[in-house]
Amino acid sequence: MKQLKGLDIVLKNFSKFILNFKYSRIFINEILVLSVLFVFLAFLFFEISFLKLLIILLVIIALNLLVLNSIGYKRRKEINEIKSVIKSIRKNKIANEEDIVLSKYLKNLEGNIKGMFQRTQNDIVRMEKLAQARSDFLGYVSHELRTPIFTIQGYLETLLDGAIDDAKVNRIFIKKALHHSGNLNALLNDLIDISMIESGLMSLSFKSFNIYDFLKNIIDEINSTEKIEGVNLKLLEFDKDIKVFGDKERLKQVMNNLISNALKYTPKGTIELSLYNKKKDVVICIKDSGIGIKKEDQKRIFERFYRTERDRSSLVPGTGLGLAIVKHILEAHNSSISVKSELGVGSEFTFKLKKD
Repeated sequence: MKQLKGLDIVLKNFSKFILNFKYSRIFINEILVLSVLFVFLAFLFFEISFLKLLIILLVIIALNLLVLNSIGYKRRKEINEIKSVIKSIRKNKIANEEDIVLSKYLKNLEGNIKGMFQRTQNDIVRMEKLAQARSDFLGYVSHELRTPIFTIQGYLETLLDGAIDDAKVNRIFIKKALHHSGNLNALLNDLIDISMIESGLMSLSFKSFNIYDFLKNIIDEINSTEKIEGVNLKLLEFDKDIKVFGDKERLKQVMNNLISNALKYTPKGTIELSLYNKKKDVVICIKDSGIGIKKEDQKRIFERFYRTERDRSSLVPGTGLGLAIVKHILEAHNSSISVKSELGVGSEFTFKLKKD
């Protein structure tokens, strides 16, 4: 019985030695070179008989086996340590990078694994946010499309049921259906714009242009095409020779969205466009004396489809994408937009453009 136990211990140790040898065999060439060099030097400087040489070779082989076993053991232990950590990460058993701990000789690798773990966690969080944003986006789009489609469908069905023969209402219903089809077209155009912007497919054509003429033409165009009652839309005077660098058409879209937004929430009062000339850039400001925006809403109004209480309660027309488009276009110009607002006093939107 004792002999069997002893044999079992020998076999286990031998299997461990073989396993350690597998992990250390990549160092065999280096160890053999050192051993050959040692034997050559010993043979060169000392008179060695054949028997002594044989003994030296046996000792060197034994030492090499011990060294390989020791190296293999340490290497196997370190690799198993790394495998264990990676396995725990894959099975989501590690929730924090501080839980990743390796031995002192693997500290550099520990830092790399922690960095990889953190990036993976960030990617997972980002993917979850993208999935939620996609879900929200589809929900918002379906809701925004449903309203004008159902409204148009209702007017058309009413007309087909006989209202088309009623001279008192037929033109009214057709005009309302046309109005809602215009809203639907605006929504689709904004969806196409924001899709191109966020996918990186929006092409920009940067050119130098006169900013005063640019803003004045926008004001004149709005005043001539829209019925503005009780609101004074004006451009404050500034240096008429200033030129800026940007995509003129996209910046026109920015200005139209901001001015249209100001007109929606300014029943009576003034909307002023002003420009402040800086050393390397200009600051453009759109200031209104409208109803203002709540402080908790100011950080979110540039999100897609975000609706404030004033939007929901007053059923203000719009796609809910205008300010999101403004934000993206200005970011493409290496700029950003900010808002200051006070309820009952008004709002002020500002952004910068580089001078030419």
